[in-house]
Amino acid sequence: MAGLVATGGARAIPRHRMRDGERLRSGDRTLVLGADGQLGRAFREMYRGDTDVDFLTRTELDLAAPAPFDAVDLSPYAAVINAAAYTSVDTAETPAGRAAAWAVNATAVGALARACTRHGATLVQVSSSHVFDGRVRVHDEDEPLSPLGVFGASKAAGDIAAASAPRHYIVRSSWIVGDGNNFVTAMASLAARGLRTEAPNDRYGRLTFTPDLAAAVRHLLATAAPYGTYNVSNAGPVQSRADIAADVHEMLGCPRDSVTGVPAARYAAGRPGAAPRPAHSTLNLAKIEAAGFHPPPAREALARFLRGWKWGRALWHP
Repeated sequence: MAGLVATGGARAIPRHRMRDGERLRSGDRTLVLGADGQLGRAFREMYRGDTDVDFLTRTELDLAAPAPFDAVDLSPYAAVINAAAYTSVDTAETPAGRAAAWAVNATAVGALARACTRHGATLVQVSSSHVFDGRVRVHDEDEPLSPLGVFGASKAAGDIAAASAPRHYIVRSSWIVGDGNNFVTAMASLAARGLRTEAPNDRYGRLTFTPDLAAAVRHLLATAAPYGTYNVSNAGPVQSRADIAADVHEMLGCPRDSVTGVPAARYAAGRPGAAPRPAHSTLNLAKIEAAGFHPPPAREALARFLRGWKWGRALWHP
């Protein structure tokens, strides 16, 4: 049976029939899953013009489907980057969202880990600071998993599954910002309309911009860094969500006091169905820096991002 064909730098790849227990040698290509998401689009941009990298979108490969990898031939790939995830943190607390989160973030990752193991491919799994309860102020890679909500639990299960692949990188991030809907674009939209807002002043961490996260993954693969878990966020001082919201307003020409910092409990009270979130999401970056990758400061990356956001908004709203 013919296998699923990836897009981007892809060519038609037939699916090989294999005997039970047979393990194939991996190829030399790279496959990116979730290529239409915030992080996936950053990988597309980073690997633009590289004909050895293929991409699959959610439409082409639905990780929530039963046995999603049965129709995918992984034999051409030395590395599979899983940039796909169910990321609706609040919706994950609903019955339908819970099932979807576990299907995509845990069950599918287990199937992918088995497939990568069988083919000898390296699995790159993107994780989240939500796998911790936030009682520790700065999280190391070896901190025990302690998720608060359904999203965090499903990501923690995915981490465990990914670690079963002999060749794996679990890349743990926090507060991802990219081309799509996220906290920074929400704050930027409010600032552009001159609206005041509230943001939690007792949730702390650092932003992770998708181009920098994608670059960290490329660095790990290109340098053949030791397998394992690596924390990756942008660098710089730890900030509250309210601090970041005020930075966004200020960079867009609005007064910092357009943002009122409030306790997270009060912020969540006005949002029925809000999932529990860790108070501290700061990741220790010592390991990724020792591996030779130094993320740029978050404030520098935020300024870069907002310049692009303003340009895109002017393009569509002259």
